[in-house]
Amino acid sequence: MVLVMLTMSGGCADTTFQARAQRGADRVTAEQVCDALAADPIGYFRHVDVHFRDGEATLSGFVWEPQEIYRARQLTARVPGVKRVVNELELEQGDR
Repeated sequence: MVLVMLTMSGGCADTTFQARAQRGADRVTAEQVCDALAADPIGYFRHVDVHFRDGEATLSGFVWEPQEIYRARQLTARVPGVKRVVNELELEQGDR
């Protein structure tokens, strides 16, 4: 009985470690997406937020040009580890 309980708790510890490791990897990928957007000489992405989890990048916030919506999606999809891009960007009217 004791052996079963120890084995089960060990499995929980492994799952927690894996979850923490995945969150760390997701954070790194989100930073890579932010870096790719910031380095782009064409678009202005200072008001774009990036959330990344399990291969899915979600872009939210706003841009001023319609082509920037598509450009952000394109740049994000190029980042290693990104399997899917959810684009929730909005088009802002007016000056930057």
